[in-house]
Amino acid sequence: MTEGGDDMESALTAVLESTPSAATQTALIEVRDLTKVYGEGLYAVQALRGVSLTVHRGDFLAIMGPSGSGKSTFMHLLGCLDQPTSGSYRLAGQEVSGLTRDQLAMIRSRQIGFVFQSFNLLPRTSALENVELPMLYAGVPQRERYDRACQLLEQVGLGNRMDHRPNELSGGQQQRVANGAPLLMADEPTGNLDSASSVEIMTLFRNLNRESGITVVVVTHATDVAAWLERIVTFRDGLIVDDRPSREVLGAAGRPPGDEVTNQEATP
Repeated sequence: MTEGGDDMESALTAVLESTPSAATQTALIEVRDLTKVYGEGLYAVQALRGVSLTVHRGDFLAIMGPSGSGKSTFMHLLGCLDQPTSGSYRLAGQEVSGLTRDQLAMIRSRQIGFVFQSFNLLPRTSALENVELPMLYAGVPQRERYDRACQLLEQVGLGNRMDHRPNELSGGQQQRVANGAPLLMADEPTGNLDSASSVEIMTLFRNLNRESGITVVVVTHATDVAAWLERIVTFRDGLIVDDRPSREVLGAAGRPPGDEVTNQEATP
């Protein structure tokens, strides 16, 4: 293997061995001058125009902006779903912007959880098997997969739904099956949910962040969703135009359920 290949393997190993239990002030994500261009020549579209951002372990933040602002593109890069055109992206202190697609896939399977508007669950398999599947692809031994999947489902309140298929679960319960990783990326996670299920999911995110130290990044256009988060990063025209605590952006009226009254969690 070449020296450059050795360096990439070392970076991959360092990221995979990173744990969310480190001090919360340690930078988990460091992005510098990140760009993303789709197409070439006259047809080139510059989705990101030199974005810089630091996300610390244990952060609980929203990414907002109008359609076409670059927020979803940015989330795809942070989630190692795509590669930047230029710039630096350090995850857990290691440069990952130059890793191969296979290496990025390995990071996704071990370190990053995704929640999208659609639940992306296999309809003919149980909740337990859906949670086990990414670990199967990552080569985790069968017994360890089972134990970890059971633990994750218990953690999100689905211990009594492990054998249920997605069509036997509510929308909020299906979203919970899709959760569970040191870094959680969510793209409009409440877009297909009713109000009660939305509160249920955002309460879950908040609990995972506060109780387990999971770093949560939520892409949303909805201020009532952003109000649950502690920090709001706003995109426009491929650039970050604002980065402040949510209380400063939304004011006291932006408080989510549970700040004043702690027993408003929705029941499944």
